[in-house]
Amino acid sequence: MADVIEYKCQSCGGRLEFDPTLQKMKCPFCESVFEMSDLQSLDDTMQGTAQPLPGEEEGFQQGAEAMELSGNGWSSGEDANMRVYGCQSCGAEIIADATTGATACPYCGNNVVMKGQFSGDLRPDLLIPFKLTKEQAVDQFKKHINSQKYVPKVFSAQGHPEEIKGVYVPFWLYTADADADVTYNAQRVRSWSDRNYNYTETEHYHLRRAGTIRMEHVPVDGSSKMADDLSESIEPFDTAAAVPFTTAYLAGYLADRYDVDYKQCKDRAMQRMRVTAEESMRSTVSGYTAVTTASSYVTWNKAQVQYALFPVWMLSTQWEGQNYLFAMNGQSGKFVGNLPLDKKALGKGKWKFGLILGVALFVGLTLLQTFI
Repeated sequence: MADVIEYKCQSCGGRLEFDPTLQKMKCPFCESVFEMSDLQSLDDTMQGTAQPLPGEEEGFQQGAEAMELSGNGWSSGEDANMRVYGCQSCGAEIIADATTGATACPYCGNNVVMKGQFSGDLRPDLLIPFKLTKEQAVDQFKKHINSQKYVPKVFSAQGHPEEIKGVYVPFWLYTADADADVTYNAQRVRSWSDRNYNYTETEHYHLRRAGTIRMEHVPVDGSSKMADDLSESIEPFDTAAAVPFTTAYLAGYLADRYDVDYKQCKDRAMQRMRVTAEESMRSTVSGYTAVTTASSYVTWNKAQVQYALFPVWMLSTQWEGQNYLFAMNGQSGKFVGNLPLDKKALGKGKWKFGLILGVALFVGLTLLQTFI
């Protein structure tokens, strides 16, 4: 029978949880605190001598070639204490420890049911721990709602902010050298006059910019339930604060199970890198009246892919038959989400704006006629 990693308090035997404020493990019963490094040895022991796969390849092209990534599978000791919970409404699969009771899907709010023991996925390389507590997330949600002028007043209370959940969202991190070669058509226009004529001189240039840019940890979320525009809206995440993955960080939180692998996310990552490379080249072109891109070629070398979990506070709530999803960066506090509109308040606002505009036009026309 496989050993199971359990993080129990050495003082009272209670189950430890990760405390975002302390960045340490804390017992909710006797309030004893333990360093993360003290628990890392348990994970290392259970991992054994498994060696990471090579994470570098010679090219990062648009084809279907195989890509390797750093990381390895879960040990039997780690995954034996974890379960998969499935949402029958949206299809999301959530990973939690075996002690997790009934919970709700962070994406659609419906109840989730346990499907079975977790197994088979890649083990994350990195994890960014939660920096903000649930209380801070609830407070930020209420402030965001109350700051919006046309949101129904009762929504702040009936949106159930206390049901916000801490979720580790799966991300693929792409690192590569981008070799960019971009050409531009540029113009420089100079105008002057003398006593008899106005002159315009237009000079045409063909410019080229080329160079290599190292891009590190370009993120693409590995969950189909997390829309790309939503995940990118709560960026950036500071990957400098990432730590080697340890199961202790998952205590008290949910983790979304990735359902889009790193090969499927490759094109999205390449597009983000390409835009960044082209913007970097364009920033070196200055002093011209007009500049247009004639051609752009970006290729990739020394590409590496890592699997990481990023902290996100999520709330899915219903309002008048519609679902609203909110997400907050669990590291920085950046908050985004779609909101319901109070149509009556919006109508009054438009009426007041129209009245003010009408009065301003009337006053303007009256003054104009007076001067005429």
